Amino acid sequence: MDAEFFVALGFVLFVLGLGYLGVHSKITGAIDARVKRIGDELGEARSLRDEAAALLASFEKKKLEAEAEAAKIVSQARAEAEMLAREAETRIADFITRRTKQANEKIAMAESQATAEVRASAADAAVKAAETLLRSHVPGATGAALIDRGIGELKALLN
Repeated sequence: MDAEFFVALGFVLFVLGLGYLGVHSKITGAIDARVKRIGDELGEARSLRDEAAALLASFEKKKLEAEAEAAKIVSQARAEAEMLAREAETRIADFITRRTKQANEKIAMAESQATAEVRASAADAAVKAAETLLRSHVPGATGAALIDRGIGELKALLN
């Protein structure tokens, strides 16, 4: 008999021995357990991926809401700033108008006061000049009466 025959016979006996001992069921059971464990891990990975996708969608939604809120706040702040600027501009214009009016009133009052002072000075000067002139040209009681009457008339005319 040939060596190949003995190798073949040994191989067949080895396989039959493995079958008798139930090694094939243990190998199949181990493979099935590994397949089940891998399937469970894949299922867990799928659920984690779905959970992560839901969480990502939630955060993206919150991000969009936050961006919209920020845009709304910025828009509102701009509107308030513009309103405050217009209000300040109006207040400044009113302030300038009031100050200009007050200055014009003070100028007008000073002018009228200066005019009154000039008239009073002119009246006093005219009275003194008339008095001097009348005293030098008309002596006596008649001159004093004329002077008093002229002074009264001049004061009435100049004021």
